[in-house]
Amino acid sequence: MDIFELQGKTALVTGAARGIGKATAELFERVGAKVARVDLEASPGVIAADVSDEAQIERAFGQALQQLGGLDVLVNNAGTAVRKTSFDITGEEWDRVLDLNLRGLFLCSRVAARTMKDKGGGAIVNLASIMGFSGGLFPNPAYQASKGGVVNLTRALALEFAPHKIRVNAVAPTFVRTDLTAPLFGNPELLKVVMAHSPLGELPEVGDIAAAILYLASPAARCITGVILPVDSGFLAR
Repeated sequence: MDIFELQGKTALVTGAARGIGKATAELFERVGAKVARVDLEASPGVIAADVSDEAQIERAFGQALQQLGGLDVLVNNAGTAVRKTSFDITGEEWDRVLDLNLRGLFLCSRVAARTMKDKGGGAIVNLASIMGFSGGLFPNPAYQASKGGVVNLTRALALEFAPHKIRVNAVAPTFVRTDLTAPLFGNPELLKVVMAHSPLGELPEVGDIAAAILYLASPAARCITGVILPVDSGFLAR
């Protein structure tokens, strides 16, 4: 088997209906994996679940395991953002971002790890962000706090799950054109600020993030755990 393939493996991707999650699920299938997709709303081939709701996650994973027959890889991609200042964001908006981005990631990881532990190992890849290492370019405190949590939770779970041969890593993208960043990409002045902090002079596409996720999920990364891999056009090198 090619070390960058997932031939014969099974995977579950959250937030898989669009953007990075959709690109990842499609790439995984192209390299041989059988993939279950989970997203907030049901659509053809997608299991509906709010990842911050423990009961819904238990149900969705049960459906996915019936569909897949096991689980080798989990990609925690589901997330949201509320781009408001600390003065303007409501308590409910703050809670929703932390619930989806951090609590949901933890709940999914725990359920997946139980299955992986029983079968002798697996790989979990989380979606962090450069905002987990940076105060950011624009006010986005709930998102930045949640992704900082993802960074350290990734390390914590990597250590806890290592005895069970479960690897836990994360990808930390810069600004990528998705539904979440549409307002930014539609504003030339804001985009100019982003590009001024992107030494390579170009931003990654969803496929670039999917490729990094595939690497961390694949046998090529069999001795890598607890790592957060930036795909950031040089943003964090400054």
